[in-house]
Amino acid sequence: MQNRKIDGGKPFDWGRTSDDYAKYRDIYPPIFYKKILDLGLCISGQKVLDLGTGTGVLPRHLYNAGAHFTGVDISENQILQARRLAQDGGMDIEFIVSPAEDLAFPPNTFDVVTACQCFFYFDPTRVLPQIARMLVPGGKLAIFYMAWLPEEDPIAGESEKLILRYSPQWSGAGEQRRPIPIPPEAQNLFTLTHSLTFDLRVPFTRESWNGRIKACRGIGASLSSKEISDFEKEHLALLNRIAPPSFEILHYASMAVLEVKK
Repeated sequence: MQNRKIDGGKPFDWGRTSDDYAKYRDIYPPIFYKKILDLGLCISGQKVLDLGTGTGVLPRHLYNAGAHFTGVDISENQILQARRLAQDGGMDIEFIVSPAEDLAFPPNTFDVVTACQCFFYFDPTRVLPQIARMLVPGGKLAIFYMAWLPEEDPIAGESEKLILRYSPQWSGAGEQRRPIPIPPEAQNLFTLTHSLTFDLRVPFTRESWNGRIKACRGIGASLSSKEISDFEKEHLALLNRIAPPSFEILHYASMAVLEVKK
């Protein structure tokens, strides 16, 4: 993928880091999923389309709530991991390789469309009309996001500084609490019904935090193999100096729910 608004236009490919993504980016704590269910989303009787599903983290963790999930991602490698992990868990989830903008499901197919950690990658002028068309009357678009807070968490801050040394164009740095930004293209199609932002602490070990950082866009999805190897050696040495064997990283999460106008 390449977007001039992201990382200064530097290309990235999540498929290059799918192994690490599957192993280290399944990190949302239980409170994250509870908030989703408390909003009446992804529950029994609903048909849910998960855009940018990656390795199927959201459908897999909410599977037992009873919704019927379909996961979509542009990366074939991510979908291969999603299918493997769902099969290993005995879960009947359909996964499809496709850009979100090109989906061709019939009108009124889904009760809920989710987009976790990915909505800003999409072209809103193309994807929002598609979502509105695929949702049933009164259907919901739910956008989720979670990020560490580098100015408040010293371990996250030091890791972020190292990412920027290797990938100075990376635009994911400096996160602060903020609600989900709603593109203006949504105004004629959706009504915002819920917007919430909350803090959470996510547990890691040195290994799992290194894996989480390595599986970010600025490292695993965009650097060369040698650069990734050099980064990992330096990052692990840094963690051995500044971090205990187990620790928590301060994050914030934001959620927005929009109801389709029909």
